[in-house]
Amino acid sequence: MPVIDVHTHMYTPAWLELLKAKGGAYNIQRRPDGQDEIFRGNTPVAIPQPGHFDYALRIQQMDAAGIDISIVSLTCPNVYWGDEATSCQAAVESNDAMARAQAQYPDRIRWFTSLPWEYPERAVQELERSCANGAVGVMVLANISGRSLTDPFFEPVWAAIDQRGLPVLVHPTDPPGVDLMDMTKYDLSWSVGFMFDTTLAFTRMIFDGFFDRFPNMKLIASHGGGTLPYLVGRFEKGDEVEIAERRRMKRKPTDYLRHIYYDSITYDPRSLQYLVSVVGASQVMLGTDWPHQVHDARGALGKVDALGADVREAVRGGNALRVFGL
Repeated sequence: MPVIDVHTHMYTPAWLELLKAKGGAYNIQRRPDGQDEIFRGNTPVAIPQPGHFDYALRIQQMDAAGIDISIVSLTCPNVYWGDEATSCQAAVESNDAMARAQAQYPDRIRWFTSLPWEYPERAVQELERSCANGAVGVMVLANISGRSLTDPFFEPVWAAIDQRGLPVLVHPTDPPGVDLMDMTKYDLSWSVGFMFDTTLAFTRMIFDGFFDRFPNMKLIASHGGGTLPYLVGRFEKGDEVEIAERRRMKRKPTDYLRHIYYDSITYDPRSLQYLVSVVGASQVMLGTDWPHQVHDARGALGKVDALGADVREAVRGGNALRVFGL
């Protein structure tokens, strides 16, 4: 059984230079430790690391960690900045670099396409182009420049993805209002804001009937689903008292939680065990978040193995083989 990492990231130098030149609110600031960090205004977003740009280094890390296949994705802020031409250029740059990496390492690398979601017609075109070039899924942030993923504006893109039955990695970014919520300090935008962003995006989808409209959708909730598993009882109680006239979902909230997929990035084995207890072993896949400074490449497999023999093989690679059709 191959070990497959479904949550791991890459940038390209050209993508980063484009962000610096045309990133709008996004900017580069120097941290007290001397590292350059991507900010949106004064909110920290991501810290580029050497591994974000070096596939040879990635393969070395995979060998050291015991990972056979990495399904790489562009991380936040993705391509949701600049005008239409800039967003499309950033998507093509990232996607083509990943296609080249797969060609260079055909047994080790697969990839998620990034799309210019703010321009739906162009996004569908890039979906078709990048899938033809080998993309096995789509990566989207949990909010697109502050817009909800359930916004009707994005329906054409979701319809095209659903028609293909593609897996979609939903990755958080800084949620709208982080400055108003005083999350710009102490990396709270990461430790709390990212979890909030993922949780809110999926909760909207569940209660909005998104999964009923798009039955082929295979969404992966990053970082163990944020706080989704912990809120299962609250979701069920909320549905119990919901006004019948405005109820849009056709099943119970727990049914949708067990329909969504999750990565294993929880950092604490107790959180991972609880996630599996709520959603089932068939819904969880290995993730490391490498090469972010907060990655768990060394500990990820150990936490999965601690789940027990009846679960470990499914999470290490069996589920990803099924979901991605590898």
